[in-house]
Amino acid sequence: MSNIQDIQDKIQEEVEQARAACDTSGSNSPECAAAWDAVEELQAEASHRKQSKPKNSLEQYCDANPEADECRVYED
Repeated sequence: MSNIQDIQDKIQEEVEQARAACDTSGSNSPECAAAWDAVEELQAEASHRKQSKPKNSLEQYCDANPEADECRVYED
């Protein structure tokens, strides 16, 4: 899953599958609970991705040019 929209689309699919599983197996069934767990995991991933801040220009540069002097990391 490359971007937040992909995750949102997947969440929608999982919600539909969870509703179907609960309709078929019953709302107290293990299948229903497992389907909603999958939805919750995707929602948590989406939330995590929203919180991670975009990289600044130096971070982007260093990703592309890790050997550059500006990107050296010195350990104490």
